[in-house]
Amino acid sequence: MGMDRNTLIGLTLIFVLFIVWQQFFIGPEQQKQAALQRRTRDSIALAERRADSVQQLQRAEQVRRDSSVQTTLSDSAQVSQLGGKFGGFTRAAIGEEQLQTLENDVFKLTFSNKGGQIVKAELKKYQKVSENEKKKEVKSPLILFDNPKNKFAYALPVSGAAGGVVSTDNLYFTANQTANSITFRADAGNGQYFEQKYTITPGKYTIDYTVQAQGLNASEIKLNWNTHLNKLEKNTHYERQYSTVYFKPTDSRYSYCSYTSDDTENYSTQPLKWISHANQFFNTSLVAKSQFKGGVLTTQQFREEAPDLKRVQSEVVLPLNSDNNYTFGMDFYVGPNEFRSLRALGSELEDVIPFGWGIFGTINRWVIRPIFDFLSTFIGSKGIVILMLTLIVKLLLYPLSYRMLYSQAKMGALKPQLEGLKDKFKDDPQALQMEQMKIYREFGVNPLGGCLPMLAQMPIWFALYRFFPAAIEFRQAGFLWATDLSSYDVFVQLPFEIPLGFGSHISLFTLLWAVTTLIYTYYSTRHMDMSANPAMKYMQYIMPVMFLGFFNSFASGLTCYLLFSNIINIGQTIVTKNFIIDEKKIMALLEENRKKPKKKGGFQERLEIAMKEQERLRNQRQQQQAKAAKAATPATTVKKKPTGKK
Repeated sequence: MGMDRNTLIGLTLIFVLFIVWQQFFIGPEQQKQAALQRRTRDSIALAERRADSVQQLQRAEQVRRDSSVQTTLSDSAQVSQLGGKFGGFTRAAIGEEQLQTLENDVFKLTFSNKGGQIVKAELKKYQKVSENEKKKEVKSPLILFDNPKNKFAYALPVSGAAGGVVSTDNLYFTANQTANSITFRADAGNGQYFEQKYTITPGKYTIDYTVQAQGLNASEIKLNWNTHLNKLEKNTHYERQYSTVYFKPTDSRYSYCSYTSDDTENYSTQPLKWISHANQFFNTSLVAKSQFKGGVLTTQQFREEAPDLKRVQSEVVLPLNSDNNYTFGMDFYVGPNEFRSLRALGSELEDVIPFGWGIFGTINRWVIRPIFDFLSTFIGSKGIVILMLTLIVKLLLYPLSYRMLYSQAKMGALKPQLEGLKDKFKDDPQALQMEQMKIYREFGVNPLGGCLPMLAQMPIWFALYRFFPAAIEFRQAGFLWATDLSSYDVFVQLPFEIPLGFGSHISLFTLLWAVTTLIYTYYSTRHMDMSANPAMKYMQYIMPVMFLGFFNSFASGLTCYLLFSNIINIGQTIVTKNFIIDEKKIMALLEENRKKPKKKGGFQERLEIAMKEQERLRNQRQQQQAKAAKAATPATTVKKKPTGKK
C-alpha cells in the first residue's frame, strides 16, 4: 500500500517549514555569527588580493631595478657580477623578456624566451564560463598557463654555478622560429648549450617537444613543473573534485593524487611514462617517448574563495646518457579531455578522463561512450542523444525489469493470504515471518526476486553517475532550459542559499526526477506487502526528497537521464503489468507450484532454516530470562498450623 495523501502532505509541509525556519527564523546570535564569518572570509580574501598586489609591485620594481642595473653596467661588468651564480650560462642570464607565438586551427601558444617555456595557451574551440554578480553566465576565451605563479623550469647541473645548479627560468634563451616550430637555446660557451624545441601540427593539440643537452656532465636533469589550475567551469565544486595530477608508472596502471585533500605521491625511484596536470575537462600532459626516471607528484587544495582552483606540482627526473650529447623526446599535450585524441597518443593517457574505477570505468569507456559517440554522429542535440541512450539502456535491461515486475506480480497474487496471517499472528512477529516463509516456499515464490534485478542494474547507474560530469561532449551543451549538461541547470535563481546542499538555485530536472520517482515508486509497489518492514514503506518515498539537495547541484545531463529513465520505467511498468503479464496465468502457476513436491534446498528452504534457528535461539533466551527472573524472586514461606492436642 502507498502512503496516504494526508501523511504525504504532512511530511511535505514539515520539510517546507524546516527550510523556512532555517532561512527566516534564524536567531540573532546565529545571524551575528554568520555575518562575522562572512566578514572574516572577505577580510582574508582582501588580504590575499592585497598580498598578490604587493608581490606583483615588488616583482615589477625588481624587474625595473634589474633593467636599470643592466642598462648602467657594461656587458663585461654584468658577466663578472653574475658569473658566480650561473657559471657558463652567465651570458644567458642577461637579457630582456620577449614573447613569440605559434598557432594552428585548435590552439594559440605564447612562448617566453625567459625560460623557453609556454606562458599562455588559448584553446580556440572552447570557452570559459563564469557567473557575474547578477548570477548570469559570462563566456570568455579559455586560457591555460597564464598564471604568473606557474613554473616550468629545468635544474641544469653546471660547474661553477651557485650550488652547482642553474634553473632555466632565470635564463634568456635565443629563439629561432619557423612556420610550425620554435627552438630556444641557452648557450654556455665551449660548445655547451641547453635547447628546447616545440613543433606543432595542424588540427592537433599535441606538441612534439624535445630537449637537448650538449656538454653537461651529469646523470640526470630535474624538471620542476608547478601549475596553479585556473577555474574554467561554472560549477567549481565539481571541477575541483575532478582535478588533480595523474601519472602512469611504466609497469602498472595509472594513478593520481587525491582529489579532495593535500597529497604527495613519491615515485622518485620508479620509472614513469607520463604525467598530467588535469582540470575537469582539460589537461596538460608530458608523455615520454622513452620513460622518465622518476618523479614526486603533489597537489595542494585551496579554499572556495581562492582565485585559483588548486596547485599541482610534478618534480620529474629526465635520465641523461653517459655521453655529452643528449636528446630527450616528449609529446606535450595541451587540450581537452577528448577520448580519441588522448588515446591516439598511446600509453593509456585517456585514463585522465575521470570515468571511474574498476567495472564502472570499464562500462563508461567501452559501453556507454561508444554508444553515445555513435548516436552523436547523426543526432545534433545532446539532450536527444541522452533520450536515445536511455531507451537503448532500458531495452537492454528490460529482461531484468520484466523479471522484477513478474516477481512483484506473484507477490501481489499472494497478498490476500499474507494479509490473513497478520490477524492470526499479530502478537508474534517471529511466527508471522515463519508462516510467510512457508507460504513463499509452498507457492515457489522468491520474496527477493524483485530486488535482485535492481541490484544487477546498479553498476550501470553508478557508471552513468561518473559519465556525465566527465564527458567533455556535454560541456556547454544546452537542452531545453539547461545551458550546460555537464553542470547543474538553473530554472530559478534564488537570492539566498538553501541548506542541505541545494545552493542558490532550483534545478527543474531534479524536481521532475523526484516527482516521477515518487509516482513510479507508488505505482510499482502499491500491491507489495511490506508489513514485515513498515519503515521501508515510508523510506522509499522519503529517499527522493533527501536526494534533492544532492542532485540539485549535480550535472543536469544525469538528472535529465534519470528523468527520462523514470518516464520509461512508468511506461514499461504499465504496459508489462496490463498487457504482457497475465495474472490468471500467474495464479494457475502458483497453484501448480503448490501441488508439486518440494525439493530440498533452494533459497526459501535456507531462509526458513535460518528463521527456525532464530526462533530457537529466541525461545532459548526467553527460557533463560524466565529462569533468571524466577531465581531472583524471593521464595514465599508457608506457615503450617500447629498439630498439638488440646
